[in-house]
Amino acid sequence: MNQNFNIRRSTAALTLFFASLGGGLVAVVATGQHPHIPAVMEIAHAANTERNGMISFAPVVKDAAPAVVQIESTKIIKASDQKRGRNPFSDDPMFRQFFGEGNAQPRDRRESGLGSGVLVSRDGYILTNSHVVEGSQTVKVTLSDRREFTAKVIGTDPKTDIAVVKIDAANLPILPLADSSKAQVGDVVLAIGNPFGIGQSVSMGIVSATSRSLGGSIEQYEDFIQTDAAINRGNSGGALINSNGELIGINTAILAPGGANAGVGFAVPVNLAKNVMNQLVKSGKVTRGYIGAGVQDVDSSLAQAFHLPKVGGVALTQIQANSPASKAGLQSGDVIEEVNGTPVVSASGLRLAVASYAPGTTVDMKGFRDGKERDFKVTLEERPTDEALSSGAGKGVEEGDNGGQKSGLTGVSVDALTPQIARQIRVPDGIKGVVVTDVEEASAAAEAGLNKGDVITSVNRKPIADVTQFNSMTKSGNQVVLTVNRGGGTLFIVVESK
Repeated sequence: MNQNFNIRRSTAALTLFFASLGGGLVAVVATGQHPHIPAVMEIAHAANTERNGMISFAPVVKDAAPAVVQIESTKIIKASDQKRGRNPFSDDPMFRQFFGEGNAQPRDRRESGLGSGVLVSRDGYILTNSHVVEGSQTVKVTLSDRREFTAKVIGTDPKTDIAVVKIDAANLPILPLADSSKAQVGDVVLAIGNPFGIGQSVSMGIVSATSRSLGGSIEQYEDFIQTDAAINRGNSGGALINSNGELIGINTAILAPGGANAGVGFAVPVNLAKNVMNQLVKSGKVTRGYIGAGVQDVDSSLAQAFHLPKVGGVALTQIQANSPASKAGLQSGDVIEEVNGTPVVSASGLRLAVASYAPGTTVDMKGFRDGKERDFKVTLEERPTDEALSSGAGKGVEEGDNGGQKSGLTGVSVDALTPQIARQIRVPDGIKGVVVTDVEEASAAAEAGLNKGDVITSVNRKPIADVTQFNSMTKSGNQVVLTVNRGGGTLFIVVESK
């Protein structure tokens, strides 16, 4: 079942227009309640004290809160960068004297955003979210004692939504950094920030999940700590701390079906944030390891098709020429289960593991090929830019195609991949195979995820070049493993006959 989520950044935004005739302020208030569960209090750390017969986190908050700051970022949106539109008042003679006639003329406007940040060094380095400060002309930091500073943006990393800013001050309160890899589901956590810009607030919850990924829908590198502690707009960049008062994450986003906190919030683990911070402070940018392979989660169907002893690991779907993976002898269809002794259970986990190593590092990978255990040594290279990696997004077969012909795969129609069709669906040069022109909704192929516009390049991991070859290789068998190119990326699809 497909689910549509409203993923909302937790930055409170206010837009002020220059030379406007009037102004208005809209406040949106939402509450997130956490049920009082006495059992939760039983695992509170000894650092917490008992006051009037009740467990209190006041001592922890008292020590931690001064290290959480409010961040206000401001940028000017030039009129030349704005779209013009017809002013709805321009047809009314009464208002024409103010707005003129014809299309409305854009004016420069100032955008201000409110977020949070965490002091991590006595001399003023602050961890926050990239989306809180990126593109800003000015950044103002307000401490809990109401002192204000103009901050310098040291660097941003949109791929993890982490940024570092710096203020000129000394002897500042800081939050000690925990080892976020030790966070466990059920641990008590506190979120500290400035929701809706109303002032510093604290909410309590537990760790709901670790190593959470939403398929890149929030960031390119996702390894979130999920929590039910209330996180709302303005909490972005704030602290998620454990019951010891140690920083375990930087709050960044929520799933908000109603537009506000629904008890599903996400924080970037501090181990990941620290790695990014150290690179930004040292060089102002982040470099990441790269193997040059497409990746895909291994589900039960793929595990069976690849003769794996269990479900798990990450399948390599595509090996780029002259890449570290190619040089190490990795092949499409190999399954990776460990990197330097650490298990990888998802495609996002493998990407994150590789990216955490510096270019030039040689890593040991363990996995399977054709059901047999294999070891690989891969020397990582620096990840190319997104522009260099981009190959265009497939749009599917355009209307007016001839519909192809029925194939040996029930419910699927295919056609030759001509240069014209390849251009239409934006398939990279050199790809050979057949293009899917139709998939019946009730077919096993549709259930497996095959789409109109996919290019099938191999059947049961044997390359195909034309429709005849494809039909011959799919006319028998209860299970077919298709290698599919979709918009320049490669994936495996396992079709089980009904």
